[in-house]
Amino acid sequence: MPKRTPLRSRRWSHAAFLLAGVLVGHIATGHAEPVSASPFATLGIFARALAHIETSYVEEVDQTALIHGAIRGMAATLDPHTTFFDPEEYRLVTADMQGRFAGIGVQVSVRDGWLVVLSVFPGSPAQEAGLRPGDRFLRIDGRDARDMRLEESIRRMRGEPGTRVSVSIRREGEAEDLELTLIRAVIDVSPVEAQLLPDRVLYLKVRAFQDDTTAELRAALDRALVEVEDRGGLAGLVLDLRDNPGGLLRESVLLCDEFLAEGLIVSTRARGGQLLAEYTAHRRGTRPGWPMVVLINAHTASAAEIVAGALQDHRRALLVGTRSFGKGSVQNVVELPDGSALKLTVARYYTPSGRLIQAEGIEPDLVVEQLDPARLAAARLEEERRVREASLEGHLDTHEAQPPTISRGALREEVDAADRPPFVDDHQARMAHQALRAILADRARDDRGEP
Repeated sequence: MPKRTPLRSRRWSHAAFLLAGVLVGHIATGHAEPVSASPFATLGIFARALAHIETSYVEEVDQTALIHGAIRGMAATLDPHTTFFDPEEYRLVTADMQGRFAGIGVQVSVRDGWLVVLSVFPGSPAQEAGLRPGDRFLRIDGRDARDMRLEESIRRMRGEPGTRVSVSIRREGEAEDLELTLIRAVIDVSPVEAQLLPDRVLYLKVRAFQDDTTAELRAALDRALVEVEDRGGLAGLVLDLRDNPGGLLRESVLLCDEFLAEGLIVSTRARGGQLLAEYTAHRRGTRPGWPMVVLINAHTASAAEIVAGALQDHRRALLVGTRSFGKGSVQNVVELPDGSALKLTVARYYTPSGRLIQAEGIEPDLVVEQLDPARLAAARLEEERRVREASLEGHLDTHEAQPPTISRGALREEVDAADRPPFVDDHQARMAHQALRAILADRARDDRGEP
């Protein structure tokens, strides 16, 4: 039986195991095989090339830059998620995980050579400028963004608050590219947004899995429980993981553990299918079994897919939306002595039922495509402007007793004053909420013993 890994397991243990394995293999086979068969034989080629550059290049060279470039080149020959960070780049990445940085307020990834927006933080310069998930950067401050390294793009978008950065954006469905100038600002990323709806349904938007995500979610749940204590308690949850690019494995496991009392959450397998770790749920601290709907889309990735897959496999939640991105690989961050770091892909994630997330994604139980918010708004406006016979002053009524006539202006005020349903501008979220209401109605009928 493979050992079940506790949540507090050291993240460097696997890296140490790999290093030890390579070293032992070298010692065990070094005298039995020719030197040319050693995996370290090619280091002589590298050392010779480095020596030639250092001694013969036409100008003085920076040895640190050469070594960093060599490591970066090695990483580039592997998968898209294995990468090298120099000390400054690693500092920026660490700031992301802590949820506070200065920049324009987007999370980005490189996909097929394009720098793509994964999510836009509320209240950020990017949101105010109208950037959306799926937008592709063409240029950043005049520099071609096509094939730009992710770390370099982050460096260029970050900067002192109040400074400007110009970007060119290509958006699917738009004939013209967008030319925007944004003013950098300090971005405080709140990983969880909560909204208690009138029907005692709690909407939870989880934007990323950073250091404090699960703590923020717990606090939001506790606040909601206090608010509905005198109204019959919490009826259900809508967990929104759309546009969530992932983050820390630890946080995704802890979040799942809030809603699962037992069983496997996720497993990881390394080269050759070797089982590395299994993360399981614990009964202590598990929340009540409120009905739950989870929203996902094509920008739901990595740690967010772990949560969606685990809740779906355990039949703990209904998944609504579109197929997720399919980033199911595990990266260990190995900090190097000079402050740089190597983010190395070491394994793949598997859901509790054994499904592989990598390149497959998570298929929702209920497929709901998102509708364009501008078209939804235009349709609502057209509906409100539409004049019917019953809204005309002095219209004939079917009853003998005429009620007071309502002018068009008064009718408009009445419509505006009425309570609108939640998510009028978000078709997917509205459908998720309706699905949850249907589940609640079915449970109520079952409780009453109705067929």
